[in-house]
Amino acid sequence: MVQQDPDPRGDFVLEVAGVNKSFAGVHALRDVDFALRPAEVHALIGENGAGKSTLIKVVTGVHRPDSGTVRLDGRPRSFRNPLEAQAAGISTIYQEVNLVPLMSVARNLYLGREPRRFGLVDVARMNREAVEVLGRYGVHVDVTRPLGTLGLGAQQMVALARAVQIDARVVIMDEPTSSLEPREVETLFSVIRGLKEQGIAVVYVSHRLDELYAICDRLTVMRDGAIVHTGAMAELERLRLVSLMLGREMSTVRDKGSTAFDTGRHDRREGQPVLRATDLSVRHRLHGVSLDIHAGEVVGLGGLLGAGRSETAKAIVGALATEGGSVEVEGRALHRRSPAAAIREGVVMLPEDRKSEGVIPHLSVRENISLAALPRLSRAGLVSQAKQDEIVSFFMKRLRIKASGPDQRVGDLSGGNQQKVLLARWLCLNPRVLLLDEPTRGIDVGAKTEVQALIDELAGDGLGVLLISSDLEELIEGSDRVVVLKDGHVVGHLADEEVTEEALLDTLATAAASEEAPLAEPAASEEAPVAEPAAASEPAPVKENR
Repeated sequence: MVQQDPDPRGDFVLEVAGVNKSFAGVHALRDVDFALRPAEVHALIGENGAGKSTLIKVVTGVHRPDSGTVRLDGRPRSFRNPLEAQAAGISTIYQEVNLVPLMSVARNLYLGREPRRFGLVDVARMNREAVEVLGRYGVHVDVTRPLGTLGLGAQQMVALARAVQIDARVVIMDEPTSSLEPREVETLFSVIRGLKEQGIAVVYVSHRLDELYAICDRLTVMRDGAIVHTGAMAELERLRLVSLMLGREMSTVRDKGSTAFDTGRHDRREGQPVLRATDLSVRHRLHGVSLDIHAGEVVGLGGLLGAGRSETAKAIVGALATEGGSVEVEGRALHRRSPAAAIREGVVMLPEDRKSEGVIPHLSVRENISLAALPRLSRAGLVSQAKQDEIVSFFMKRLRIKASGPDQRVGDLSGGNQQKVLLARWLCLNPRVLLLDEPTRGIDVGAKTEVQALIDELAGDGLGVLLISSDLEELIEGSDRVVVLKDGHVVGHLADEEVTEEALLDTLATAAASEEAPLAEPAASEEAPVAEPAAASEPAPVKENR
């Protein structure tokens, strides 16, 4: 039975009543009722595939409901597209930045509402105002640069600034902090508090429970396309919240803990490392980074985003050109590094940005999973349909990919299931080394625990795993060793009992303190490094189970 808020006082700025929506016979929304008050921050949460994104798309005019009503300020509305919803006062910030990467930062900020002079775009004024606006959000970049040259965190803040600049009654934020570092998250929270003071309502979608309790007034929990709970945020304990999301008893959730990693260390294989990277250098990004990974162990890459973690993984697989350094797989050097050469040697990478660097949304689940394996499945240029179906069926079952079938478009799946499809693509190649860049970014609690358990299983099968994660609890509980990076330099190594949150933060603090010591003036010929905008990092308490 759905638990409803016992205190319905106050008029609603946005109401959804009895909404149903199906796709190809699959129910995405089932008789959904949702109400949003002015000047409140309302959490909309649930597992991936619970119906949150579909509900947002119905509200903003991307999808038309099969039945039911959407009301804005008490009036029934039926938006034909997101532009109509935006004109009516509903602004949306998506998890995947939905701007134009080839246009300048300033043009993206003012796209469709550029300041004009004598009928022409006043570029100088637009750039000047963009600098001022972004400065209030802690983003200090060259606004004439293409947006796509910025880090994901900076792009997300540009999208946030754009959404807030537009006159809105309702602001919908879909995983707004997935690419932000703590400083940027605090800036976002300040913006949200400012919106509340102006009477603007916020719908906040996030899988990060700490954020929900820090900023949200009420919450609505969805599961399998239906509402299972609505009430005050402060009145719902975390364990109960997770239980509602997963549809499991609280005792089961309590036994599993906050991550799905085993409490013991992995069985590291002794001898020669399965992968060794030595003195990797990338102009202004990496400076002599070295690490090694043995079969059967998980090596974490620690440090704030922007420290060079993703760059290290990309340099290893050849997706980022290096100025120096070497990579060896089981003692054999990779001389001409490229992603294709790395794949042939059994080294594969799951990228952080699954939208632009991972899945192909318009292709089916079958096509996305089997894409990398097609050369192995073909003979005389013809692909064996039977072998393809066998592999796809195996990994859909093993990773519990929720889809109507292998022919469903990947773009129609939830974020968590898209991540699983991407994992399946690389696992079907039987790799030796798996580089995971934010493998649980933007996916729900249930999918997150499944991916974490899978990492343990893969290490147990003898794979070498490199784990990059902004979630300190995940990084520490999932890693056997941690290599700590700061500004593209290795500043520490943690192993065994040293792998704790306190030790990791102490290592970063010590490195920062050494940088603050008085330094000699740099030589005139020395070129200062260009600081890349940092992205997400979310410190979290760590269980003392290791």
